[in-house]
Amino acid sequence: MQREGSALHGLGVVILKELSDHLTSTRMRVLEWLVVVVGILAVYGAIQQIKDTTAEDPFLFLKLFTTARESVPFTFVSLLSILVPLVSIGMAFDSVNGEHNRRTLSRILSQPIYRDALLFGKFLAGLFTLSVSLIALWLLVIGLGLLLLGLPPSGEELARAFIFLLVTIAYAGVWLALAMLFSIIFRSPATVALVSLGLWFLTLIWPMLAPAIVIAFAPSSSEETLILAAQYVQRLSPSTLFGEVVLAILNPTTRTLGPMYLSQLQGAVLGAPMPLGESLIIAWPQMVGLIASTILLFVGGYVIFQRQEVRA
Repeated sequence: MQREGSALHGLGVVILKELSDHLTSTRMRVLEWLVVVVGILAVYGAIQQIKDTTAEDPFLFLKLFTTARESVPFTFVSLLSILVPLVSIGMAFDSVNGEHNRRTLSRILSQPIYRDALLFGKFLAGLFTLSVSLIALWLLVIGLGLLLLGLPPSGEELARAFIFLLVTIAYAGVWLALAMLFSIIFRSPATVALVSLGLWFLTLIWPMLAPAIVIAFAPSSSEETLILAAQYVQRLSPSTLFGEVVLAILNPTTRTLGPMYLSQLQGAVLGAPMPLGESLIIAWPQMVGLIASTILLFVGGYVIFQRQEVRA
């Protein structure tokens, strides 16, 4: 039977309803405050470290994101790489199976709302909620930097910081799409939470596992080949892609995210910052990888959801 009208009819209604649920839920407020409090503490420690050790630096403002106090080894970026997946999973682990368990999915789809609009609406509402939270946190960091450092950021520093914000939103989108995929596959929210958190923990130790995996499959390869292969295997993790993009954007002296060859050093001044455009070129493959991962995970969930049977 051919569908009548647009497949996205009712998308706005779903987005508004999901936004209302997210922004008013106790769970979301707890997760947001967790990120904000931990982020502020990390930035405050970075500011104290900058005041104690950093001399003149043309990109002093960017060190708010990448510097940590000696007693606390976590930077603002490293904390985001850990906490953003947890917030995304916490938002989406029961997004679809919760409708099944409450017996509301069949009622929603009995209205003039197609499955396409329902799934797109849930994902966009979750991504919008995460974006609002991350933008507020980003503005808070910029404000703390202005207040406590007493130095305004340059135009390039603001541009790099804004690109970092967009990359963080894309990183959150990967985990949001992953949690929604598992929410479609498994009917139990507890199972989704366990599987998602298991994968999140795997990404934390993946940089240590990747070399062992490469050696197990190619034990007789040369050392250079093993190092290069391990780096590609590590990039299967969204956390690795996020970390490499942040390194290229927030550390302007980064010239490559892979092995450095002598030809790349010809005519280069060591320690000299790269222009923003060249930093973007260096990080572009990883940025595309994050966006592509989000699309693939969402499409996988979309296909499975379209084929599922919905009973009253």
